Amino acid sequence: MPTKTQAHSLFSDQDIHLFREGRHYRLYQHFGSHPLKLNGEAGVYFAVYAPAAEKVEVIGNFNHWQGEDYPLMVRWDSSGIWEGFIPGVKVGDLYKYKISHADLVDPLEKADPYARQAEHPPRTASIISDNKEYKWSDSKWMKARYEHTNLEAPMSVYEVHLASWKRKENGDVLGYRELAEELVPYVKNAGFSHVEFMPIMEYPYEPSWGYQITGYFAASSRFGPADDLKFLIEAFHKEGIGVILDWVPSHFPDDLHGLGKFDGSCVYEHPDPRKGYHPDWKSLIFNYGRPEVRSFLISNALFWLDQYHADGLRVDAVASMLYLDYSRQDGQWEPNQLGGNENLDAIAFIKDFNEAVYKNYPDVQTIAEESTSFNRVSYPTYDGGLGFGLKWMMGWMNDNLEYFKKDPIYRRFHQNEITFSLAYAFTEHFMLPLSHDEVVYGKKSLLSKMPGDAWKQFANLRLLLSWMYLHPGAKLLFMGGEFGQRKEWQFEEGLQWQEFEMESHQGVFQSLKALNALYRTEKPLHQNNYAYESFEWLEHNDADNSVLSFIRKSDKEELICVLNCTPQPHDEYRIGAPAAGQYELVYNSDQSEYWGSNYPLKQSLKSDKIAWQGREQSLNLILPPLAAVVYKRKAKA
Repeated sequence: MPTKTQAHSLFSDQDIHLFREGRHYRLYQHFGSHPLKLNGEAGVYFAVYAPAAEKVEVIGNFNHWQGEDYPLMVRWDSSGIWEGFIPGVKVGDLYKYKISHADLVDPLEKADPYARQAEHPPRTASIISDNKEYKWSDSKWMKARYEHTNLEAPMSVYEVHLASWKRKENGDVLGYRELAEELVPYVKNAGFSHVEFMPIMEYPYEPSWGYQITGYFAASSRFGPADDLKFLIEAFHKEGIGVILDWVPSHFPDDLHGLGKFDGSCVYEHPDPRKGYHPDWKSLIFNYGRPEVRSFLISNALFWLDQYHADGLRVDAVASMLYLDYSRQDGQWEPNQLGGNENLDAIAFIKDFNEAVYKNYPDVQTIAEESTSFNRVSYPTYDGGLGFGLKWMMGWMNDNLEYFKKDPIYRRFHQNEITFSLAYAFTEHFMLPLSHDEVVYGKKSLLSKMPGDAWKQFANLRLLLSWMYLHPGAKLLFMGGEFGQRKEWQFEEGLQWQEFEMESHQGVFQSLKALNALYRTEKPLHQNNYAYESFEWLEHNDADNSVLSFIRKSDKEELICVLNCTPQPHDEYRIGAPAAGQYELVYNSDQSEYWGSNYPLKQSLKSDKIAWQGREQSLNLILPPLAAVVYKRKAKA
C-alpha cells in the first residue's frame, strides 16, 4: 500500500557516530520536525529516536490522527532512528508519534521529545514550528556579556516564577511580551544584574512549578509563542540584565505523552528502578550511562544557550544526581563498581555537560543547586572538579534563616550559626540563595519568619538582606522578598502588589535597591569575591552583643561592615581600623527612608590612635538597633 512518506534524512554518518558516542550536542538540528522542500514539494521532515519500536507513524490534525499512510522509516544503521519526509504537512499543524512495540497491546501516542512548540496543557500534542532564526537585536549585550557574567563581576539574581509574579485582574498569567513591558523595568529599577526564570520548558502540572518537564525543547505555551520568549530575553539584554534559566536534567514525569517508556522500553530512564525512579518526586531518572541520552540532554542545554541567548543555566537537584543512595534506605540502592555511593555515570555526564557549555559559550555560567559537601563542584574538570561556575550555598541559607527566626534575646547562644559559613565560604564559588523553596508549604515568607512586632520584623529582614550582600559570594533573591511580602508564596496567584506601596514594604525595597547599588559600585564587595583575600574578620566572637564586624577588601579599597543583630543600640562600640584616616558612612539599613528608626549616627568618623583588635588604629562607632552599617575610608586628596 503506498504511503505519504518519502525517504529523506538530515543525518550524516558523522552525526550518527557522534549520537551513538554520546558526543552529539546539536541534535535539535536533526531530530524533531523540520519544515522544508523536497523535490519542489513543501512538507515536513520528522525524525525520532525509538530503538525498540516495531513501527512509528506520524499522527496529527492533518490525517485525522490516523497514521496508516504516514509511517516513518527506520534507518539501516541500527541507530534506532525513525525518519521521513511528509509532503503537505505545514507549520502550525498538531502531531504526535504513534509507536508500536511487541509487548504492547495498544500503540503509544507520544509528543515529540524535540518539538519546539507544544499545546497549552492539559492538551498534549506537539506543534510544528517554522524553526526560523529569530532576528536578534541584542548584539551589544552579547559582545560584552563576559563583563557581566565573569566571577569578578557583581552578580545579583532575581528569581522569578513567571506564572505568579503578577496576574491580570481576571487571574490570567501575563504573556512573555507583557512581562517584557512590566517585569523588565521592575528588575532594572531594583538594580539586579540578572534574572532567573524557574523552568519555562513545557510542563503539564502547575503545582510542579515547571520542574516536571515533558517538552525539553519547547518554551511553555502558557505565556505565548517561542519568539515571544526570545523577545522577553532580548528586552532584558537591552537593559543590561542577564537571563539565567532553570534546567532540570535530574528527573522527568511519567505522563503518558512524555519521555517515560517512550517506545515501550526504557529509552530515557534507567531500567533499574533503584537508579531510574525518584521516590521523593515520584518521577523518572535519566539513564546517564546511555550515550544517546547524554547527547539529548547536552544538546538541550546548548539549545537554550544557542537559540534563546540564555546567559546561564541553573541546574536543579544536582545532589539527587550525584548519589545512588539519595533519599533511599538500605537495600534500595546498589553501590557502584568501586563500592561507593556516587553515581559515576551521572558524574561523567555532569562533567561532559559543563565542558560542552564552556567550550561553546565561555561567557556564560552554569550554577549547581547542590546541597551536600561533594568536593569541588565549582572547579573546572581539568582541576578535578565537576565543572560548574557557581554553587548554591545552601548551608548559608539554612543556618541564617534559623538564626534570624530566633528572638534576638536568644541569638547570643547561636553566634556560630551566623558566622559558620565563613569557615568554608571560599572552598567553592558560592552563590548565596534566598530561594523559592524557603517561602512555600508552610515555611512562611521571609518577612513572616522574622520575630517581634512589625517594626522588628522589617528591621530583621533588612538586616538579613544586608548580611547577604555584605557576605562573600553571588546573590539570589526570590521574588517578593525584595519588598517583604508578608504572605507565603502561592504559585497560583500573583505577588501581593497592594503591599508594595506601603511605607514599610517600600522601605525594604529601597534598602534592597541601595544594596544592589552598593554591591555594583564598591569593588570590595565583588572583586576577589570568591577568594580568602576579600574578607577579614574584625570580631566574630562578640556573642554577648550579637555583633559581627569584618572588612571586605578589593585590590586597593576596603569597607568596614558591622551588623548589630539585636534591638539594643550601642552609642559606643569600638572596632579596629585597617588604617588611619577619615571613614565615611556609605550604607545604613536603619535609615528613615528604609522604614528604620533613623538612630543618630555620625556620617564621618576619624580613626583614633587607640590599639584595638590587633590594630594600631580604631573607630568608635554608634550602632543602630537591628541594623547593618558600612564605612569606607576616604581617599586622601
